[in-house]
Amino acid sequence: MPHPTADDFQAAAARVAPFVFRTPLVRLPLAGGDPVFAKAENLQRTGSFKLRGATNFLARLDPGVRARGVVTHSSGNHAQGLACAAADHGVPAAIVIPHGAPEVKVARTLAWGARVERCDNDKAAREETAARLADELGATVVPPYDHPWILEGQGTVGLEILEDLPDVANVLVCVGGGGLLAGIAGALRAFGCEALIVGVEPELAADARESFVRGEIVAWPAEDVVRTVADGVRTQALGVHTFAVIRDTVDAFVAVSEDAILDAAAWYLREAHLTVEPTGALALAAVHALRRGEGPVRLRPGPTVVLVSGGNADPAVLVELARRPLD
Repeated sequence: MPHPTADDFQAAAARVAPFVFRTPLVRLPLAGGDPVFAKAENLQRTGSFKLRGATNFLARLDPGVRARGVVTHSSGNHAQGLACAAADHGVPAAIVIPHGAPEVKVARTLAWGARVERCDNDKAAREETAARLADELGATVVPPYDHPWILEGQGTVGLEILEDLPDVANVLVCVGGGGLLAGIAGALRAFGCEALIVGVEPELAADARESFVRGEIVAWPAEDVVRTVADGVRTQALGVHTFAVIRDTVDAFVAVSEDAILDAAAWYLREAHLTVEPTGALALAAVHALRRGEGPVRLRPGPTVVLVSGGNADPAVLVELARRPLD
């Protein structure tokens, strides 16, 4: 299937505009070097970028099909995004959330009026449970990341970056299933942006980096990826659509340690006054590493944007971050 085009991303931006916040680029108080800006999707209505793709998908559905409801599986942020989008469109939503997902994300999904069903935390269990619910309810399954309509919606983040910072030199994006990275990278390239684009993962869940290096989708076992504190990227593999776009548009991948992730999340909380879940801190952790000369690439001269994918952290995690020593 062809990659989304510039027209596709612009059309998606028009569809989602009534329902999503245009989030700011926040200049971070980092010492030395060129400026670094956080694209603060933690300030989105649902605390995450996921609302964009879910909204675009629902807007694209035939009204009769949409009215029968939607189903998805998610560790939490896509769950909230689809629950909110379904509420905005007045349709029912059933969400499959694996055991082990942060309870704050489960509670907020329920607060949007969605039905929640739990399952084991592996890809097969999630997909099978969602398919069963869709069959029982006559509803449509909305993929968490691997669909062109989802990529179009997430790519609206890239359009906003280009509009607010047309001379951006580097863009760093966390990656789980690849919807956010593929959407942003696809949109940036569709509009001629030549910035360095870097995907960022935890070392404990670096399947996308391995896939990128090997030139084929590589899946990691569920028991491996669940080890990372970055619960939003515990997916086992990239999707077919996301991998195809990432392969053609992304320059490099960086994997960071658990300590680096938590250090970056703590820094956001205490120095930038932003509430960021560990997944949302991945890109900043990579900037710190690249500034030290670690990693496969060097940042290009000029402004850098790091994606803060979400801010839906459990209160207990925030307490730990507030107490974490900073260098």
